Amino acid sequence: MCTFCVVPFTRGRERSRDPHSILEECKDLWNNGYKEVTLLGQNVDSYLWYGGGPKKDFDKASEMQKATAVRFAQLLEMVAKELPEMRIRFATSNPQDMSLDVFRMMAKYPNICKYVHLPVQSGSNNMLKAMNRQHTREEYLELIREAKKIVPEIAFSQDMIVGFCGETEEDHQDTLSLMQEVEYDYGYMFAYSERPGTPAHKKMEDNVPAEVKQRRLSEVIALQGQLSKQRMAPM
Repeated sequence: MCTFCVVPFTRGRERSRDPHSILEECKDLWNNGYKEVTLLGQNVDSYLWYGGGPKKDFDKASEMQKATAVRFAQLLEMVAKELPEMRIRFATSNPQDMSLDVFRMMAKYPNICKYVHLPVQSGSNNMLKAMNRQHTREEYLELIREAKKIVPEIAFSQDMIVGFCGETEEDHQDTLSLMQEVEYDYGYMFAYSERPGTPAHKKMEDNVPAEVKQRRLSEVIALQGQLSKQRMAPM
């Protein structure tokens, strides 16, 4: 769990739905005239169905349950194959759970939109560790590179937080350089503010001055504007 995030306290424990119920719901939407569906979850790539148990207990599942388990890439394929005329999107993904098989399904099925929202929050390893993000800058960039090999036309968007507890100017520059390397199509950018009850609120000092946060946020937004303009230019 990220140290800054209040969502787990408000939404409860993660659970995966029966894939057949998801497929039937998508078919019903198509039959009622809908042309696009979004497979939505706080972290869709952690999806794992093996009969209804929580993901944390998967190692206790029977051999049959493990052999017939459905992960997110397989769910994506089920929907794409059954409804070839329906556009399919998904959100939100987390880097530590993102499987290359998901990108392979995107390449395989033309009705899966070639776009992924892949939050990173910071380009600094120091900040990623403080945020408990479960991945490094290098691991994130490697995932992006592999994805672009599999799906050359893929588009990425990001979430970025500036001014997190203890963020230095060097950390901020790491964020800007990561954005330039990835070349995001667009993003959602915020200055850090405390959320009561979170580990960051309980254990860390919100010690980046407000004016510094605002300046860094302005720089991140300006850079994303440039990147978005460059990405949209050929269209």
